[in-house]
Order: sequence, then C-alpha cells, then structure tokens
Amino acid sequence: MKLAIISHTQHFRNKNGEIVGWGPTISEVNHLAKDFEKIYHVAFLHEMDAPPSSLPYLAANVEFVALPPSGGRTVKDKFTVVSNLPKTLKIIAEVLKKVDAFQFRAPVGMGIYIIPYLGRFSNKKGWFKYAGNWNQQNAPLGYALQRKLLKNQNRIVTINGAWPNQPKHCLTFANPCLTLPEREEGLQVMKAKNYQAKFTFCFVGRLEDEKGVQRILDAFSAIDCEKYVEQIHFIGNGEKREKYEKQVRTTHLPASFHGFLNRDEVFKIYKKSSFLLLPSTASEGFPKVIAEAMNYGCIPIVSNVSSIGQYINSQNGYSIDPPNAETLKNTLLKIFKEDNQEILKEKAIQAYKVAHDFTFENYRKRIQLEILKRE
Repeated sequence: MKLAIISHTQHFRNKNGEIVGWGPTISEVNHLAKDFEKIYHVAFLHEMDAPPSSLPYLAANVEFVALPPSGGRTVKDKFTVVSNLPKTLKIIAEVLKKVDAFQFRAPVGMGIYIIPYLGRFSNKKGWFKYAGNWNQQNAPLGYALQRKLLKNQNRIVTINGAWPNQPKHCLTFANPCLTLPEREEGLQVMKAKNYQAKFTFCFVGRLEDEKGVQRILDAFSAIDCEKYVEQIHFIGNGEKREKYEKQVRTTHLPASFHGFLNRDEVFKIYKKSSFLLLPSTASEGFPKVIAEAMNYGCIPIVSNVSSIGQYINSQNGYSIDPPNAETLKNTLLKIFKEDNQEILKEKAIQAYKVAHDFTFENYRKRIQLEILKRE
C-alpha cells in the first residue's frame, strides 16, 4: 500500500543540500514507512537554515514532495493560504493519483479548503490526524471550522483525549514519540534517579509566555533556589528569549537556555532532570515532550489544558490549576518541603507507566487494525 501524508511540517535543506524536517514528525514518518510500500510526504519547504531539531528521512521508501509554505501570524502570511491555493491543490492532486490512502494532518490554514477537497474529490481510503486541542473553547475561526468539517464527514479522525459526545469516527489516539529500546533505557534511568534536593528541572518547547516560560521564571524567582534547585534547563527558542535571559541574569536564577537541540541532546537533559515544567495555556493537544520526559523519570508539572489532565494526575505528577506563577510557586514549595523521595519516586514510576501508550509500535498497530483494515 502507498500512502500520502499531507501536512504543514516544516522542511529545509541542510548544509549538504539534504532535505530535513521537524524532528518529531519526521521520526513518526520514518516509523510508519515500515508498514507501507511507499510514502509521499507532501509538506512545506522553507528557504532558511535548518534548526538542530530537524531530522532526515531514514527510510528509502519515503519521498518528500514540496509545497509552497502558507499561513502564519501576520496578515501577509495568512493571505498566502489563498494565494498558494491553486498550486497546493495541483500538487496534492498529482500525489493522490499515485497512492492508495492518505493522512491529512490538521489543524493548519490550508485545511480550510483541503478537508472539503478530500471529502468531495478523493475516493481513496484516508484519515485525518487532528493534533490540536479537540475540545478548545473559543478556538480561532480556522481551527473551529476545521473541527466542524471533520465532525461532519465519515472518514476516521484521530484526536488527543476522549471527550463527551465524541463522534464514533473520531478515535482517541496517543501521539507517538518513543521506541521500545527507549522504553527499556528509560526504565533503567528512572530506577537510578534520586528524587532529593537539589533538583534539576527542564522545559521543552517554544520560548513564549503562552507556553509558560514567564510563569516559570516568576515562580522560581520567588523561592529559595540556592537551597532547592540545581538547574533549570530551557530547550527551544522564541522571540522573547533575550528578555527571559535578561531576567535570569537579573534574578540570578540557576537557568540555562540551550536553544533548539537534536533529539539525543534533549533526551540527555531528560535523563538528568527530575521534573518537566510545562505550565502552558497554549492550544495543546497532548505535547509529546510530556511522554518523552516521563519515560526518563521526569515528573510532570503541567497545566490542565486539553487532554493533558486525562493523563496527568496527583498519582503521577502535578497539575498547575489555575496555570499562573503563584500556583506554580506553591506547588514547588510543596515538593521541596512536604513530598519526600519515596512520594516522588512513586510518582515517577506511575508517570513512566503512562508513557507506555506513546510508542511508535503501538501507534503503527492501531493504524493498521483500526483505520486501514476497517471496513
């Protein structure tokens, strides 16, 4: 069977001219390639330097097909969703002729017209992967429209979390990010960790207020870091990075900003951290970094956004609700002053168990059995 994956995944040419793309999605495609004769990944190609988080395709049966990038935050960027429509549809139509099935990854600006296009003009077996917050209140108009379109069609939609009145064709799927060898390695790492001060923390994601970076800095500025905190690692980048770094210098927080890192380097930081910080208010589905960190013994300190609260509870982590600096500060003080190593170790064990659902192997089996072989 041949598969077309249509997405907004960012691709670049590295210094050697090789096509590379956003690491988490490329890893997923590399694993899916084991189950298909051929995969065409139809996605955006950007003319800029590739960040370290980018990865190459490792499977010989994956072919990248470039789309002109469309969408973005500015009015000019948003207009490209319309201006690039004819070329985008022409490329997608040509690829669909070559395959037996498709996966379309939403939400994305071009989804407003591609979802109805696939519903009306393609008779191929296919499914939609909705990576955002399926239950988001007051969602941006484009996201809300795409959810409505997906609810009112017959093909399978895989979503994060389980929700009241969920349509039968909308299946709860864990977002894959771990291999079986990584599960084995993570177990040994978690068992060897001592959950005693001083603690090491990590944050992985876009460096922005919405993701919780400012809340983290404000919370740690209000506690005795010298006594309880070894290091806070920030992995990622964003427009406000310099502002955050200036605040760290001013408040003398034991924090390091690493920028984008490749997968192996991120995992090295998980291995030496006791906690993952993600007090986000962004429109999350279920961030892969939570499952990755839990696999390596990082206890999650996260907000209850979208489906995150369906996986993280008082048995395996800490929920920051409401997600503000004061709540985060109080949670940290509770950890430092009340929760002993035995309590923390048990939370880490339970968190590790939750990460079981996020293996590529589990994901591949479910696609075959519940989507492609479904009548």
